[in-house]
Amino acid sequence: MNIQKVTFKNNDGLDLKGRLELPTHQKPHNFVLFAHCFTCNKNLSAVRNISRALTAKGFGVLRFDFTGLGESSGDFENTNFSGNILDLIEASKYLEENYTAPTLLIGHSLGGAAAIFAADAIDSIKAVATIAAPSNPDHVQHLLKSNLEEINTTGKAVVNLGGRDFTIKKQFLDDIKSKSLPEIAKNLNKALLILHSPQDRIVGIKNAEDLYIAAKHPKSFVSLDGSDHLLMQKEDSIYVGELIASWAKRYIPIPENDILKTTHDVVASLAKEEGFTTQLRSGNHNLIADEPLSFGGNDFGPSPYDYVSAGLSACTAMTVQMYAKRKQWDLDNIEVHTSYSKTHAEDCANCEENSAKIDTFKRTIKLTGQLDDKQIKRLLQIADKCPVHKTLHSVAQIITTLV
Repeated sequence: MNIQKVTFKNNDGLDLKGRLELPTHQKPHNFVLFAHCFTCNKNLSAVRNISRALTAKGFGVLRFDFTGLGESSGDFENTNFSGNILDLIEASKYLEENYTAPTLLIGHSLGGAAAIFAADAIDSIKAVATIAAPSNPDHVQHLLKSNLEEINTTGKAVVNLGGRDFTIKKQFLDDIKSKSLPEIAKNLNKALLILHSPQDRIVGIKNAEDLYIAAKHPKSFVSLDGSDHLLMQKEDSIYVGELIASWAKRYIPIPENDILKTTHDVVASLAKEEGFTTQLRSGNHNLIADEPLSFGGNDFGPSPYDYVSAGLSACTAMTVQMYAKRKQWDLDNIEVHTSYSKTHAEDCANCEENSAKIDTFKRTIKLTGQLDDKQIKRLLQIADKCPVHKTLHSVAQIITTLV
């Protein structure tokens, strides 16, 4: 996976630290903002799993620590719910200025409430997904019930949440009391997905019902039956990420890749703005060719010479295994490791000149099974007889026509 560390400023000029996760084999078709739960951070296992499920579907995901949490600057005790909303807005601006404005906003627990408020203020957001979100921000008071009197009397209190001590000030409680989530949800005019577990002991399922009733269509609800509030079971958080990815495609623009067609065996297509990232279609299979980052590519796929080496490896393995089966020899498995001695970028720089270099494929073969020395020797001879090997040794001609 491709994970980048990012830093941007909050509304008060403090540094917020985040992680930007990008798809491995393509540019993101959309960017997602992730708002984590109250007093959590960007590295919660559920946040990571959901993000990775989304990147596997082609999304880029920005998850970051709110002010005063995790690696971000500031004091948590001086923050409030409104500050979390502003942090999300600044994160959106960071994506818009450096990549592409986000179209999907995801919030977990109180982060879900913040996500709905922030989505109302971010024009680029087309869809919002909440996970175990309270129907009103002041639900936090339920978590602080044993400390409410001290907070109201002295103005603050040290409370233990999830095994960690946090200082909560009265201004935080006053701020969340001023926020009406049902009213915002009612006028959101953006697609909303509500995910909640009926077994959630921290934020009851009734919150999902209240939020669903308040919101306008298009709205959806999915029960996360059997999961806990923090989605600590890996399969639960992966399921949530995959579900959100599938749901969001109905409401956000995802460019359709034109299916390449050809009467030949293979077709390659490369647009001017794509650098070296080349779309391929071979038979019924879509592939990508690229160059490494060191040569100015995106490394989204194998290089052209990697594909040649792959053809030699695959053909060698097929040919040897087929011969062993015909002879009824005990060849359990064959591995063929191949590398090419020259790089495509070096050749391309001098593609109009004759090169004195010799094309060299280094091939290492590993045979596993009950084979004697005579059988091994014969199989190595057969390896040199594979069709691709013969093609690379023969004089080939390439006839080019313009269409």
